[in-house]
Amino acid sequence: MSSTDTAPRPVKAAPGDDLGAGLDALDAVVVQRVPLTQTLRQKVLPPALAVVLVLVAWQVAFSLKLADSYKLPSPGMVWASLSDLWQQGTLFSIIWTSLWRGVSGFLASVVIGTPIGLVVARVKPVRAAVGPILSGLQSLPSVAWVPAAVIWLGINDQAMYAVILLGAVPSIANGLISGIDQVPPIFLRAGRTMGATGLAGARHVLLPAALPGYLSGLKQGWAFSWRSLMAAELIASSPDLGIGLGRYLDNQRELSDMSGVFLGIVLILFVGVAIDLLVFSPIERHVLRSRGLLATSR
Repeated sequence: MSSTDTAPRPVKAAPGDDLGAGLDALDAVVVQRVPLTQTLRQKVLPPALAVVLVLVAWQVAFSLKLADSYKLPSPGMVWASLSDLWQQGTLFSIIWTSLWRGVSGFLASVVIGTPIGLVVARVKPVRAAVGPILSGLQSLPSVAWVPAAVIWLGINDQAMYAVILLGAVPSIANGLISGIDQVPPIFLRAGRTMGATGLAGARHVLLPAALPGYLSGLKQGWAFSWRSLMAAELIASSPDLGIGLGRYLDNQRELSDMSGVFLGIVLILFVGVAIDLLVFSPIERHVLRSRGLLATSR
């Protein structure tokens, strides 16, 4: 007699089940911490090598006397200028004067530019009237505002902040407008269905959904704030303003001290890059990781 035992037959999954399982697998993003050695190798080593190559090329150009030393100082001469500022105790004072103005002006630009961008993005008549003006202001060089600000407000901190605001506010507003334009309409409909309308909808739906574009606008706004401030400090000079990085740079230009000029350029570049790496990059990584756009830490 043949055996009546039957092995369980595999059940063929329905097409919809396969699709659901596939989507679940895609959603299951495993976040792994990158080893420190890999981070150093991928993130720190390349820019460090680039800096070393620039310094080597710079030193070679100086050694070959491609230009007179008063036009092209060596890296060692620039380092000596930095040491002089350190010994005089003025290095941090010069950096802090500009950094405080730049950061406080940028924060004021965020407070002003954010509601402007929100209104322009959501109110069509306002967008038609103000949108082109914001785009035009963003393309206008910040240095063009310095003479007007000096005439309006005098050579003081108020003129410096006015130049920063006029340079950064359009960029921040346009960044938010761009981010809002990229928000899927279904998000807004879902928010209205749940009762999130008006300011509540902007706070809980619109701004969070537009955050990536808004962050890009903030980064660009900081760049405009810093550039605007340097332009203002280069042109406007007064004992009441103190000595910031831009004023230090112009002072060295008047003294025909190219070592000091190069040092001023390096310090301006260093502060701008440091703010981006220490403030904006971590925030950007956190936002992208929270939305599942980063599979691994970077």
